[in-house]
Amino acid sequence: MNTSSFPSLVIGRDGVVPRGSFAEVQAEFLSPDLESVAKLDRLFAEKKIGIVAHFYMDPELQGVLSACSWEHIYISDSLKMADSAVEMVEAGCEHIIVLGVDFMSENARAMLDAAGHTDIPVYRVASDDIGCSLASAADGPNYKAWLRKAGANARALHVVYINTSLHTKAFAHSLVPTITCTSSNVVNTVLTAFAQIEDLHVFYGPDTYMGENLEVLFQTLLELTDEDIQKIHPAHNRATIESLLTRFHYFKQGNCVVHHMFGADVASKVSRDYSDAMITAHLEVPGEMFELGIKAQREGRGVVGSTSNILDFISNKVRVAIAEKNEERLRFVLGTEAGMVTSIVNRLRDIHREHPETKVETEIIFPVASEAIAQAPESELAIVPGVASGEGCSVAGGCATCPYMKMNSLDALLDLGQRVAAPGDDLQAYFPRKYIDLIAGQTAAQLGGEPILHMRNFQREQAIPFELTQDILERHEAQQ
Repeated sequence: MNTSSFPSLVIGRDGVVPRGSFAEVQAEFLSPDLESVAKLDRLFAEKKIGIVAHFYMDPELQGVLSACSWEHIYISDSLKMADSAVEMVEAGCEHIIVLGVDFMSENARAMLDAAGHTDIPVYRVASDDIGCSLASAADGPNYKAWLRKAGANARALHVVYINTSLHTKAFAHSLVPTITCTSSNVVNTVLTAFAQIEDLHVFYGPDTYMGENLEVLFQTLLELTDEDIQKIHPAHNRATIESLLTRFHYFKQGNCVVHHMFGADVASKVSRDYSDAMITAHLEVPGEMFELGIKAQREGRGVVGSTSNILDFISNKVRVAIAEKNEERLRFVLGTEAGMVTSIVNRLRDIHREHPETKVETEIIFPVASEAIAQAPESELAIVPGVASGEGCSVAGGCATCPYMKMNSLDALLDLGQRVAAPGDDLQAYFPRKYIDLIAGQTAAQLGGEPILHMRNFQREQAIPFELTQDILERHEAQQ
């Protein structure tokens, strides 16, 4: 392999071919150890354990879980994880293990409580904190000061990224009416809020890159006709978009340590060396990569959005190529955490099983930044800039992986699963944080769940909930 090339995986009817050391590591776990698969299947079924997991998990663990036959295993983006936990409990599961970072287990706990399943235990797989750089930014004093300033505005709505703790959501909601969002619904949430509530100011946080990208996205809408804007959101036109741009605000001091790596260094190389490839970009990436993704999306050869949007885009392009009997290789730049590749490969394998005659091949390319990070357990920060020896982590080898997500390992899951419901074993350290302190007369857990429920209602009704709009107007009147 050319050392100047990004690593990649090529998926076709004859299997998966890795190119580069990082890709070889990913491919190694796509055919999991069958003994581990059987052991987890027996364990989950015996103890009625439901597993909800994020796309960014450790590849070894994803490979094993994908091969399990236990029906209550769900790998998705953060939007669907908590909902899946509720569905599993209502289908008979007596325990839920969340494979992700801590805010994900907190969200699952909050949604189970809201559904009346307070007796069902929820577990993380580590007794230590499983952090998130975005969640940490929102828990800091700068975000709290920004929220206080937002709360002083007339008719304010805080749209908070779901990648935050329940305490952040609760504290925010006590200051500013708050609704959570994900990368898949944030655009619709913001545009709908502006359409429903006159003279509204929207404050989005804590992801700076996503906020910046949203602002750029809204600005680019001004280049479209009113008719084309209304295809994106029926309540808007050039005049309403121009007006809302003066009332859209975002926090400017928070980012994801993984998506931060998709900056100018990576975008320049993608543009120069991969001009024939389709571009996928998560909404959390820096502006340079975002601009490449938006341009590609407009040309029909790219997508900007959530992990689920990326997965669907790739699989749909492959299905179209098969239907058109296209025999050339499709190439996709993966502009998000490398853990996505397990779900991508599994989806494409299913497609190839449906169409065994096809000669279509798919290449998934892993962009890598020169300022990669590495795990450093001995450091107070747990991660440090630069690459670590022995990890296959370099400009040629791949580093777009979240060190926090990788705390969810196969060994940790096996150990926890064996301890669940074991007599005399105290697993309190594996429970999500309880947040029993009071904020505005409610526990942080109770109050922090409200913005999530507002988002759930928005997803169902495609409108900002009446209760939330009333809260905005009543707080506005109280300030007069």
